[in-house]
Amino acid sequence: MRIGLISDTHGLLRPEASAFLRGCAHIVHAGDIGNQKVLEELAAIAPITAVRGNNDRESWAAGLSETELLQLGEVSIYVIHDLTALDIEPQAAGVDIVISGHSHRPLMRERNGVLYINPGSAGPRRFKLPIAVGELSIAGRSLSPRILELDVPTDNTRRRR
Repeated sequence: MRIGLISDTHGLLRPEASAFLRGCAHIVHAGDIGNQKVLEELAAIAPITAVRGNNDRESWAAGLSETELLQLGEVSIYVIHDLTALDIEPQAAGVDIVISGHSHRPLMRERNGVLYINPGSAGPRRFKLPIAVGELSIAGRSLSPRILELDVPTDNTRRRR
């Protein structure tokens, strides 16, 4: 099962990100979505689980939770926008993977048997950080994560810090 990972689109779903996500069985968006249109475009690709980011404060985001716990196959995934707000002990809660966003920095690390993934930002470029997405291949309890830096045209979009 191939799970697409995306975060920090800030209202911009790049065609390169959409193309990467095609063929996924499920998509996880780790917040700072930006608008309802992004969710609709992602839902046209695959079922989606999304959490509200710190910038998702308009009425369209009212139905989004700040965290989601989902089971995909034999794997338990906890989704939160800002990892510093993590309010559970993932290992004790039986969580296999924590997916987050917020920092715009791609990250993949394992700690205490839990895989932490931040796919980075797929939206407007922030500083000189890469534009990136991720995927998670799940086969039973076996996980194969990957973060991919997208080859996108250079833009000069500046975002608030």
